[in-house]
Amino acid sequence: MRSEQEMMQMLIDFAVHDQRIRLVTLEGSRTNKNIPPDKFQDYDISYFVTDLDSFKENDLWLDAFGYRLFMQKSEDMELFPPELGNWFSYLILFDDGNKLDLTLIPLEEVEEYFADSDGLVQVLLDKDGLVKQEVVASDRQYWIKKPTAREFDDCCNEYWWVSTYIVKGLARKEILFAIDHLNENGRPNLLRMMSWHIGSEQGFSFSLGKNYKFIERYLPEQDWQKLLSTYSENSYENMWQSLFTCHELFRKYAKAVSKKLEYPYPNYDEVITKYTEEIYHSLN
Repeated sequence: MRSEQEMMQMLIDFAVHDQRIRLVTLEGSRTNKNIPPDKFQDYDISYFVTDLDSFKENDLWLDAFGYRLFMQKSEDMELFPPELGNWFSYLILFDDGNKLDLTLIPLEEVEEYFADSDGLVQVLLDKDGLVKQEVVASDRQYWIKKPTAREFDDCCNEYWWVSTYIVKGLARKEILFAIDHLNENGRPNLLRMMSWHIGSEQGFSFSLGKNYKFIERYLPEQDWQKLLSTYSENSYENMWQSLFTCHELFRKYAKAVSKKLEYPYPNYDEVITKYTEEIYHSLN
């Protein structure tokens, strides 16, 4: 597997020798000093170019980066409509295991790019001095954000309301319907509430990572194991148990946030818990 130094040098050297490429940036986790580096991190690279269409004429120029095991061109798909506007991306897995997420951006959109940046950006090459101010990569945009009283209430409202759909799906023996609602709306709000509790205890000055991937570090082992158990969804009884465990955890962390931030704890819990238990017992 090529090292980070080898990959970065190759990507920069290519840009140096191609006059169409005027600016090169690195994005994502490789710019984030708070993310432990590993060999699975993508190389998120953007080339700002003068003639984007000339790159799209064929893919032969990509051979310079190595043998491609697999490639996706997200802006050249029919089932999944493009979302990047005038930009064009190549998602590549090389035969040595390295992954490259390479985006071509029209040069005239430099200003827009930095205006919309999430902060995790590093300038690797600037041939024309287009970037006038120093760019320092920061994950501040992804820090846990302290909720307002209204946001806290909204999270509680959404969690307990969505749980009624999970109950309905289980009662009707529509397990995929129930699973989707737990995964798409139920558990994400539980994780959000857990993150708010962590922030209220340790400060709203750090990130738990994409998809809350670092949350394990901040949870008691017993709660972490309970959270993991909610991913057991392969039977109706397991789904019921996952739902009840989510209720238990949400209740614990919501009450803790309510106390810490001095926000009222709404009565949604009491009402929907009773509703859920009545339906469950009527089926068993």
